Amino acid sequence: MNVVAIGAGRRRAPTARGRFVRRNLTAYGFLCGALICFAFFSWYPMIREVFLSFQKNNFVSAPKWVGFDNFRAVFADSAFWPAWINTAEFTLLALVIGYVVPFASAVVLNELRHARAYLRFVVYLPVMLPPAVSVLLFKWFYDPGQGLFNQILAFFHLPALSWLDSGSTALVSLVIVSTWMNLGSGTLIYLAALQTIPGELYEAAELDGAGIVKRLRHVTIPQTKLILFVMLLLQIIATMQVFIEPFMLTGGGPENATVTVAYLMYQYAFNFGNFGGGGALGLMLMIVLMVFSVAYLRVAREDPR
Repeated sequence: MNVVAIGAGRRRAPTARGRFVRRNLTAYGFLCGALICFAFFSWYPMIREVFLSFQKNNFVSAPKWVGFDNFRAVFADSAFWPAWINTAEFTLLALVIGYVVPFASAVVLNELRHARAYLRFVVYLPVMLPPAVSVLLFKWFYDPGQGLFNQILAFFHLPALSWLDSGSTALVSLVIVSTWMNLGSGTLIYLAALQTIPGELYEAAELDGAGIVKRLRHVTIPQTKLILFVMLLLQIIATMQVFIEPFMLTGGGPENATVTVAYLMYQYAFNFGNFGGGGALGLMLMIVLMVFSVAYLRVAREDPR
């Protein structure tokens, strides 16, 4: 019994590193799963796209390296520059409409004292709908015959509009759809930021006689400038990848008025069978978005105080 006791007493205690590894083994397991998912569904497709942009590949015959021929062919396409211009216009219109409306909604909800929870649900409801359902709903709204929007115009004795069939209104119509679908998430993010503002600042502003406009200008916006800038960058990154709205509503028409870079990339790959051209367009778009992504990462690391 004494020998056993002495042997047990000499047993080496676990090291600090061993205890740390055993304590965090589950966390490492979940981390490895996340890394594998990112590697398979995010990093591999991006790397594959880079190689694909320099190949002639239809995924039937063996790929052939063609250098910059895909980029030259894409640049020569008559739809190339309209696609970039439409994407830029869509992004700017989305910033004018879709960036301001969620912030204004959050300010209104933050000022309310009654039915706030119900209104949050109403605002967030479009986010819970599948994007295809939302787009099909607006397709009926925009119907030139019995669509809801034209019925409203007829009620006020105004002429009907060809919402999706006119080059002057098609792109704006897509922006309205995108704004409605993403209104809820942006509103809740802004509302969470507004509720972190100390109430003493508003009380001091009210004692100085500041109205709602001055409180918004001198208290709300300065206290939320970081989240405003972060959301600006995120919205630019998201809206430059717009695809589902032109794909389901306009098909890029009328006369390429709503062709975006993402939609043109889809056409190259799945309509024309030119995956190399689609990869070249995707690589160009990825480089542009990387600029805004780097800016977002730098801003997100700043101290919000």
